Amino acid sequence: MAEAFAAVLPLLDEYADIEHQLSQPDVHADAGRARKLGRRFAELGRVVAAHRAWEAAQEDLEAARGMADADPEFAAEVPALERAAEETTEKLRRILIPRDPDDSRDVILEIKSGEGGEESALFAGDLLKMYLKFAETRGWQAEVLEATPTDMGGFKDISVAIKTKGAVDPENGVWAHLKYEGGVHRVQRVPATESQGRIHTSAAGVLVYPEVETVEEVEIDMNDVRVDVYRSSGPGGQSVNTTDSAVRLTHEPTGIVVSCQNEKSQLQNKESAMRILRARILAAQKEAADAEAQDIRKSQVRTVDRSERIRTYNYPENRIADHRTGYKAYNLDHVLSGDLGPVVQSAIDADEAARLEAHGA
Repeated sequence: MAEAFAAVLPLLDEYADIEHQLSQPDVHADAGRARKLGRRFAELGRVVAAHRAWEAAQEDLEAARGMADADPEFAAEVPALERAAEETTEKLRRILIPRDPDDSRDVILEIKSGEGGEESALFAGDLLKMYLKFAETRGWQAEVLEATPTDMGGFKDISVAIKTKGAVDPENGVWAHLKYEGGVHRVQRVPATESQGRIHTSAAGVLVYPEVETVEEVEIDMNDVRVDVYRSSGPGGQSVNTTDSAVRLTHEPTGIVVSCQNEKSQLQNKESAMRILRARILAAQKEAADAEAQDIRKSQVRTVDRSERIRTYNYPENRIADHRTGYKAYNLDHVLSGDLGPVVQSAIDADEAARLEAHGA
């Protein structure tokens, strides 16, 4: 049995090494390094705990079997100990199956209005509230990096950074939950602008990127970045600032363009734009790598085709339906109030099932 889990041995060594590193004061002088080590330590902690439980269960079972012939009480315990050994074996086996290495990362989430004009922009605002409330229930922090509001209180587009408070297990990471949100979200309802009470269908797009942890992680030659500054504008296009505080960054090698105007300071807007730019470049690099090795990281739930319609929000029926997993419920009001957990869990379960199948489990 020990040979079946030989793959855990280097992970145990890595855990011990990181534990030693984290005990050194100089490590914590570098916040980025300490955060990265802390996340990896939390990830490996699950492996270590599962392996210790598996070892203990195996030892208890072997001891009971060894004493069973001489003592009926030990013989009576064997069936229960066999079940415990099977459970710990299954748990360790599942934990050792490779998972998305970005699961513990924070994310930058972008919502963009689509077909439907003002109604789509209002729906984008509703999605924003849903994600902010969901983040609050999870104990995450949210920071608006950029927003383009509309006259009626919706958003043409908005970018939000969502992060955990300290290191977490990968399964509790922001990316582990929100990576499935990328795609087209369709809404069916009577718009506030509709006087005849007719149901309209519109949509908003959601993009999710794992956030770059350290500046060095994504190399950007600033000679490749065109920086344009201009006066920020509000709903309707009117100027809301008398100085050129808004910033537009164009990464010429990839064609990625990021604009930020939320802050009054040009420097702050540039910093926010750089955070978004790094995340988009990192995502582009990972998608290119995935395209070359689809068998290494392939999800049946999340796709790189962001034009995919993933979910429908039907207000008249109070219904939410995820078209990838088959999830359907008639509690849309609760979901929009932040109770997104069961919807996300359906995607997590489908993804895990696909990973288990891919590894012959």
